[in-house]
Amino acid sequence: MTTATADEFETHRPRLFGLAYRMLGSADEAEDTVQDAYLRFSGADRGAIEYPAAWLAKVVTNLCLTRLTSARARREQYVGPWLPEPVVTSDGVLGPLESAEQRDAVSMAMLVLLERLTPTERAVYVLREAFAYGHREIAEALELSEANCRQLYRRAVQRVGEERARFEPSPGRQEELVRSFLTAARDGDLGGLEKLLAADVVWSSDGGGKVSAARRPIEGRDKVFRFLAGATRTFLAGVDFTAVEINGATALAAWEGDTLLSVTTFDVRDGLVARAWAVVNPDKLDFVRRQLARA
Repeated sequence: MTTATADEFETHRPRLFGLAYRMLGSADEAEDTVQDAYLRFSGADRGAIEYPAAWLAKVVTNLCLTRLTSARARREQYVGPWLPEPVVTSDGVLGPLESAEQRDAVSMAMLVLLERLTPTERAVYVLREAFAYGHREIAEALELSEANCRQLYRRAVQRVGEERARFEPSPGRQEELVRSFLTAARDGDLGGLEKLLAADVVWSSDGGGKVSAARRPIEGRDKVFRFLAGATRTFLAGVDFTAVEINGATALAAWEGDTLLSVTTFDVRDGLVARAWAVVNPDKLDFVRRQLARA
């Protein structure tokens, strides 16, 4: 590949990474997918590529579809809840997040919901919602009929939208609540933590069998509070908590020295924590740890 062609690919890399990450929920796999697209681009007949951006988006989308199909079997064998990998978004890695809608589109809540979709539904939804593709463009990328893409999109919107309607994407209130959670955690203020939890709060932890974590989501304020109280007494001595923008919203990072122990993201309803997702699997923290080390 010539230097000029490599430079051209680099202009597309951020957008391609954002597409792959939304499709896969894995930053490391998204990087690998973009690298595979780079290799295909380098070996392609440039004269046959009229619109490089569209050509690369199609390649990345289809590489992601292949990965998602094989990932389903692996995730069925995964130990405990499978959660997407957290990504620091304050550095623009997923593109500009200037509105509540853009932030919600990359939130942990949305990525978790996208796991409910079939790979093809997910591709249609992401291309339409996150990248504003028309149905004709989506049909060309996926080699499906336009009518089929419209049907897939309607089905995906219904499956995702019903759940998201329960929550209030309010960045200011979310930041305030997470910082209150941060203060209570630093101070060991269990009573303060309990007051921040909704009655029907659900706490999910992803340890992947690599570290200790709850094997099932914990449901209800009393059970979540007992879990947090036990964790505070057992594991959190010497742990430092910091606030960081993860997936478009303020989240909580836990450190022991230079070791990143966990990243916890929250969903807020009526000013309280309604959902929390704690990623503690060290493999899934590698990308965000590298991001924070560069900050």
